[in-house]
Amino acid sequence: MDSGLTQYRGISSIVGDIVNLRIADAQSMSTPPRNRDLAMIEQDGEPFSLAQIISLADDKVSLQVFAGTKGLGNNASVRFLGETMQAIYSENIFGRVFNGSAQPIDGGPNLSHEPRVRINGPTVNPTARVLASRMIRTNVPMIDVFNCLVESQKIPIFSVAGEPYNTFLARIGVQADADVVIFGGLGLIYDDYYNFRRAFEDAGVMSRTVMYVNLASDPVVERLMVPDLALAVAEKLAVEEGKRVLVLLTDMTAYADAMKEIGISMEHIPSNRGYMGDLYSQLARRYEKACDFEGAGSITILSVTTMPGDDVTHPVPDNTGYITEGQFYLHNGVLDPFGSLSRLKQHVIGKETREDHGQIMNTMIRYYSEGVEAEQKQAMAFDLSEFDEKLLKFSKAFREQFMRLDVSMPLEEALDACWHLLSQCFDKDEVIIKKELKNKYWLGPNGQAGA
Repeated sequence: MDSGLTQYRGISSIVGDIVNLRIADAQSMSTPPRNRDLAMIEQDGEPFSLAQIISLADDKVSLQVFAGTKGLGNNASVRFLGETMQAIYSENIFGRVFNGSAQPIDGGPNLSHEPRVRINGPTVNPTARVLASRMIRTNVPMIDVFNCLVESQKIPIFSVAGEPYNTFLARIGVQADADVVIFGGLGLIYDDYYNFRRAFEDAGVMSRTVMYVNLASDPVVERLMVPDLALAVAEKLAVEEGKRVLVLLTDMTAYADAMKEIGISMEHIPSNRGYMGDLYSQLARRYEKACDFEGAGSITILSVTTMPGDDVTHPVPDNTGYITEGQFYLHNGVLDPFGSLSRLKQHVIGKETREDHGQIMNTMIRYYSEGVEAEQKQAMAFDLSEFDEKLLKFSKAFREQFMRLDVSMPLEEALDACWHLLSQCFDKDEVIIKKELKNKYWLGPNGQAGA
């Protein structure tokens, strides 16, 4: 019996956007229904919506309906397609915008006859991966100087509602020195989607960008498809074409909430705060797609994870922190140097970057930390020493010159700016850095290095 041609009539139940039906002869079919396979739901002889199998139990099949179940009757029929979701893959996808069903939504040329690639493939064997050793420059000083983004890294931006994390993510996509940027938007409001697209177009980088967008008004099941579509195309570009691919995802908390919504609809037993017990494995399955392929390209994943109530112990950021290799902490409109961490930065600092990088990074953060302490002493009306006054001057200038999200400069220029700020605020002998580096890079009164 051909599953692609057989229709089953009579839906046993409809729960939210999930339909259930029973197939007594499922195992006798030449191609039995499989989890994640697609199906076409038809009503009155006309296509109603695409659906995806999300559960198989004995003779019961549960499907998530992409377009929702409003107006769907129990007499509708289901035709199994015998295949999983596939992403369009060709040179014509660049500059295009797709939805969570892998269909173009930008009004451009039809791509239905283009080659496709299956999604949800296995992750790369860890023993076959290349050790991360190359930096992705973003021209953001708080990243490039203090927490380098490294190829094949998976790292989230932890933030809260109201922070400009989407604007910041778009800026990284524009400025990053990756070959290809693949953007995945999850549950975005239209304004955020428009701002991302406008940012890429205005910067002239749409020709190297592919966008997959699920709006807040779109079907929830498509929200779950977006990361898989983006990562399947990224893997194909990295492995077969040797591209250095940067995947941007926002917001992974919306992704987890979509999983929770579907799980509740299916009456699964929830775990922590209503999320399903497989939250960790579902997130890890996507993040572990980050990889540096031997003899080919790489996939780097930078995502946004919002923390409800600014609670880092919330299940989504908590599980994410165990999977990823650090985090950028966007707080009060700046990247917090104390909450941010890149666990792979040591693979590139001083090796792929300038010799003074490690020393200047540690010195700047140390003096900023002491400057914050001096500000607290000042707020509590304690007497300040002469060095405390210098620290206050330094911390104020550090925020203005480096921590603002709109600051943009290449790494070498940022390192020079660090030396310049140190020379403006402290005497040369007060700065604890290797003597040979100070002799080479210290800026004297005439602005010349080594003076």
